[in-house]
Formats: sequence, C-alpha cells, structure tokens
Amino acid sequence: MPAEKLATGGRSRAVERVVEELRRMITVGELLPGQQIRQENMAERLGVSRLPIREGLRQLTADGLVSHTPNIGYTVTRLSQAEFDQIYLMRNLLETEVIGRLPEPTPEQLQRVSDLNAEVAAAAERVDLVEMRLRNHEFHFEIFRLGGLDLVIDEIERLWNWAAPYHAVYLVSPESRRAILHEHDQMVEALRDGDNARLADLMNQHRHGSETVLGSMLGAAPIVRPT
Repeated sequence: MPAEKLATGGRSRAVERVVEELRRMITVGELLPGQQIRQENMAERLGVSRLPIREGLRQLTADGLVSHTPNIGYTVTRLSQAEFDQIYLMRNLLETEVIGRLPEPTPEQLQRVSDLNAEVAAAAERVDLVEMRLRNHEFHFEIFRLGGLDLVIDEIERLWNWAAPYHAVYLVSPESRRAILHEHDQMVEALRDGDNARLADLMNQHRHGSETVLGSMLGAAPIVRPT
C-alpha cells in the first residue's frame, strides 16, 4: 500500500479514536457544558498530534456536542432553555412512537434488558456514576431497538447525546438514582407483560423527572474546569 494511503488510514483511525474518547468524556460528565476543550492538552492526554484533535472536534461540532467560537476555540455545547425544551419535545414524540410499535420481546431479548437493568442497579449501588450512565444508555436503547426502527432510533440517540452532559450531573443526586432504578423496574415489568401503553406512560414519567431537574440547571452559570 502506498505510504500516502497508510498515512491517511492512520490519521482516520486516530480521528475515530479522538471522536470516540471525546464523546465518552462528554457523555459521562468528564467534560461539562460550557467547558473549553484545549487542543494541546487533549492531544497530550490522548497521545496524538493536534491534527486529529482538530478534525475530531470539527466532527463533534457537526454533531452538536461541541461548539466553536472564532478566537476562543472549542467548548462543550451549553444548551439554552429553548433548545433543551425542544430536545425533550422531540424525544417525547419519537420515543412514544417507537415504544408504541414494539413487538412482544423474545425471552432472550427480555433477559438482555433485565441484565442491563441489573447492571445499572449494581453501578448505582457502587456509586459508579460513569458506569451507571453508560449502562443506563444501553438499557434504554436495548428497548428502543426491539422495534427495528433504526433511522428513528439514531435520531433519538443524537438528541440524547446533546443533553448527555446534563444527564451526568443528574445522577449525582441519590434521590435521582433511586427514582431511576424504581422506574426501570416498572418498565421491565411492562415490557414483560407486553403492555406498550403502560411502558410509554412510564417512559414519559421517567423522562419528565429528568427534564424537570435538568431544566432548572440551565439557569446556573456553566461549570468550567481545566482539561
């Protein structure tokens, strides 16, 4: 293979790794809304040059997770109240439609959802908020993907990612964690019973709880810390 193709392939893999790691850091709350992402610091942390960092940040900007301001640089996107409200409006519409179309799960599918629910609970018990955040995401999307509406679900995931930094903060509260676990148990029960209407109602209740708490955070000043 020509050296140019090797170099290009290596750079592409480096950009993919940068995007994956930055997305993870934003999702779990290592990078917070309004926080500046310093390219030189991130390049050193990830062991790459600044070029894949820059290309990765451009990709995340297109995805809406990162914002760019000339002469200032890149920051984790901080949502306005209006943007936040629209995200939850679209989530409500799309998630309710997906839940309403779910087929009856197979025993294997139901077991997978139950196992993920147990992993969320185990992470909450350890107060491992990073693990809880990741397993919570998997739990919900394991349910969503039962219906096979992949294009719709990809859009739902994009909406989740926009609000991901705020979700990470939501998990800090013990009361929030307890509510999440209780509501998850009820969702698994509704899914087991094949009661899509009840499952949709529970999802709406679940979403409304986080929307209420997270929306109140938007009026506070952004938390900024060095990267």
